[in-house]
Amino acid sequence: MKHKVLGVINLIHETDELERLTQSRCLATVPFGARYRLIDFVLSSMVNSGISQVAVFAHTKYRSLMDHLGSGKHWDLQHRQSGLFILPPATDDIQEISRGDLYHFYQHRDYFKRSSLEYVVITRSHMVCNVDFEAVINHHLEQEADITVVCKKEIQSSPGKARKVKMADDGRITSIQDHYGRMLSDIVSMEMYVMRKELLMELVETSLAEGQDHLVRHAIFSRLGQLKVHGYMYEGYLGVVNTLSSYYDHNMSLLQPKVWKELFNQPGPIYTKVKDEPPARYSSGSRVSNSLIANGCRIEGTVLNSILFRGVHVEKGALIKDSIVMQNGKIGENSFVANCILDKDVQVEGNRDLRGTEGTPFLAGKKRVI
Repeated sequence: MKHKVLGVINLIHETDELERLTQSRCLATVPFGARYRLIDFVLSSMVNSGISQVAVFAHTKYRSLMDHLGSGKHWDLQHRQSGLFILPPATDDIQEISRGDLYHFYQHRDYFKRSSLEYVVITRSHMVCNVDFEAVINHHLEQEADITVVCKKEIQSSPGKARKVKMADDGRITSIQDHYGRMLSDIVSMEMYVMRKELLMELVETSLAEGQDHLVRHAIFSRLGQLKVHGYMYEGYLGVVNTLSSYYDHNMSLLQPKVWKELFNQPGPIYTKVKDEPPARYSSGSRVSNSLIANGCRIEGTVLNSILFRGVHVEKGALIKDSIVMQNGKIGENSFVANCILDKDVQVEGNRDLRGTEGTPFLAGKKRVI
């Protein structure tokens, strides 16, 4: 990227309605698409756009986040002077941790001030997409905007929760939903913001001095009349994944070849932590149709329209249909699993019958034995 851009992935107070899937992990590290985590999509988008310095503002339950990201080598971010920085809260005080993202940015203001990069791209982790941020930066400069918000026009209502915005004919944003209400607009904010680093620091200090500590609600929403805030319309695939139904729906959409190709290849590949495992093994008499099967799986039964993560064992006579089975799951002989989400290390014993519905999938937490 020809422009000097700092990437910020903001995990502070992300909307999370994934129930037991986020009981022991943050939203950013929820497994997705057979081998990925949610944070992989925005992080890969940044790397593919030439952003070589990325700060992840962790908030709570971030042990799995640190394990997954490590030094950033899987995203080629392990460089000594740039690279990946994981910034947890600077305090252990519960009341301080519960404050808004501007407060936490301020606590790490030295990190921003030490950086020589001119612009900053701030994102969330729960937007499953593949964005060319260089095009966003170019649009930002062409429009001479103070802040650019990446937006997407909804073709149909999404089960995920996202702010809606209203945009004038010239692309200027005139209104942003304060939270998740009922604004009459078909344009959603992808919670991605581009601005000069100096402007961000000014907004942080000014807002905190006024007793306000939320980036969107206070620093941006309340200043729409003062700042030139423009929208950039994203045309690619978008999955807003912060509710259980949206998690299930967007996983299932990956079984469509068109969606898979668009999301994982354009404009660049999606990277993740690599774990070397043997290829999936299919026994004689097994059957698999329209499914994603990760490495290390052993299939002896039948898998239809489902997503299986690494190391899943489907025993003889078992049938999995329209379901998501995470790492090291085991489905016992002659068991039937339909419209289910099974977290890591779930063991389904033989001759069991588990059924959810398409709108309300059955969810089993980590290491549960059924």
